[in-house]
Amino acid sequence: MFHKEGYNLIILFFIAVSMDVIILEVLIKESPILKNFLQTSALTLLIFILWFFRNPKRELNRKSNYVISPADGKIVNIEEVFEDEFFKDKRLQISIFLSPLDVHVNRYPVSGEVLYSKYHQGKYIVAWHPKSSKKNERTTIVIKSENSGNIMYRQIAGMVARRIVNYANEGLMVTQGEDSGFIKFGSRVDLFLPLNSQLLVKEGDRVVGGISEIAKLGKF
Repeated sequence: MFHKEGYNLIILFFIAVSMDVIILEVLIKESPILKNFLQTSALTLLIFILWFFRNPKRELNRKSNYVISPADGKIVNIEEVFEDEFFKDKRLQISIFLSPLDVHVNRYPVSGEVLYSKYHQGKYIVAWHPKSSKKNERTTIVIKSENSGNIMYRQIAGMVARRIVNYANEGLMVTQGEDSGFIKFGSRVDLFLPLNSQLLVKEGDRVVGGISEIAKLGKF
């Protein structure tokens, strides 16, 4: 149905739109075209809010040696980078861009223990821009998986997104594919994997959170 992060906003918009429709019905009687336009616009906005906060039920794909997509969206960048926040070494970065029309639920890419979880204030550059990974508001999470070492993912706010929700507290045991947070209104999620990971996606691919296989990991 709908993600819990949207409950308050959905209720607020439902009340506001309902009042708007009733008030317009009473006040605007001589111009039915204008009245219908305003009522339709209000209902369209409510439908968009409902669509944005949808949280469809899925048959999750759980594989211990695989990284599963942490979000719905499009692969916009794959490159080798020096990760300087936690690992202090080279990693394979895979960037997933979420448009406002994508499901914005974030999911754990692997199962294991949360070793690191840190929020960073920042700017609001468009999320698909490469610099957004280090300059934008973001949250960095590292999970120690049982068989495949430490895996990092980063929630990044975009130009429109202004609130990151992260459920991954340090010490928490998490399960691959389960709800890990939410980013409101356009965003990006980056994965940082070992260089010997076997990539199963390419730039331009569409992925589905909790289902699409991003990479196969080696033993550690």
